[in-house]
Amino acid sequence: MHKSPSGSLGPGGLDLSQVFFKPIHNTAAPSPTKRHTKISVIGTGNVGMAIAQTILTQDLADELALVDAKADKLRGEMLDLQHAAAFLPRTKIQASTDYSVTVGSDLCIVTAGARQIPGESRLNLLQRNVNLFEKIIPPLAKYSPDSILMIVSNPVDVLTYIAWKLSGFPSNRVIGSGTNLDSSRFRFLIADHLDVNAQDVQAYIVGEHGDSSVALWSSISVGGVPILTFLDKQQIAYEKETLENIHKAVVDSAYEVISLKGYTSWAIGYSAANLARSILRDQRKIHPVSVLAKGFYGIDGGDVFLSLPSQLGRGGVLGVTNVHLTEEEAQRLRESAKTLLEVQSQLGI
Repeated sequence: MHKSPSGSLGPGGLDLSQVFFKPIHNTAAPSPTKRHTKISVIGTGNVGMAIAQTILTQDLADELALVDAKADKLRGEMLDLQHAAAFLPRTKIQASTDYSVTVGSDLCIVTAGARQIPGESRLNLLQRNVNLFEKIIPPLAKYSPDSILMIVSNPVDVLTYIAWKLSGFPSNRVIGSGTNLDSSRFRFLIADHLDVNAQDVQAYIVGEHGDSSVALWSSISVGGVPILTFLDKQQIAYEKETLENIHKAVVDSAYEVISLKGYTSWAIGYSAANLARSILRDQRKIHPVSVLAKGFYGIDGGDVFLSLPSQLGRGGVLGVTNVHLTEEEAQRLRESAKTLLEVQSQLGI
């Protein structure tokens, strides 16, 4: 399944690259400090391939490894991407059902997950995903002990916790995609209401990537102007119900996409690539991602992963931003954490 050796097209496997290119005089070996970036994507379904495609088009890696249990589909996806080589930045693409293909990865992105069976409980589905992660995470940790794990599979917060436990990695090197995409949807809806560019809107959804997520209305700003403070000073009335409806639209948006096209893929592909860029290029940007949240904003009762605005760089999670929360927002965040802890306790972990 691996990519065939380059240059061996001549008779008897002659390495044509040695004939085609004539070396110049007084050369030296490449500098040992030259960084070779490798990303592995686990799971080549709609989400995994959207992430892989976005990584390639954004030139984020020198090498991309794909892993999936379905060998034929996996090889087909690898070949399909390789055939686009003339249109993309040069990236070595490999694929295998064997996790050894991921060796030496800087970043491992896990998208694999069990699909829900009609009538199946959420808890039973989660247990099957935990069983799947027991087969995925240990070999990733074995072959790339210094890598960063990014979990995209849902339910992302609990599975990020599971990945942390199974990998034995320090907490800064295990993150979940969390509410990074939810926050993008949030920014889009606010920008749409105000008719501005979404990049000029700073707004976060935190907590669980799911129904108990929390919209941080108190810290929203547009072009540096705090929105709610501005409205109060201008004595412009707004209804809390309007704000809640925007948050509800964020929560429901993934369900709408799924009901229309059967799955989500492109937005999460861009979201994951956005996180990969911040990590591998040490951008030190702030993203709402799922991190070990114990001790923040009064969250206690056990180890739990949920989304908080976090600074990301080459070391993974560099820190959590000290965003001011109103008491109501902090209480909702603690309730979100409690919801996740209850799910973990039901799993017996």
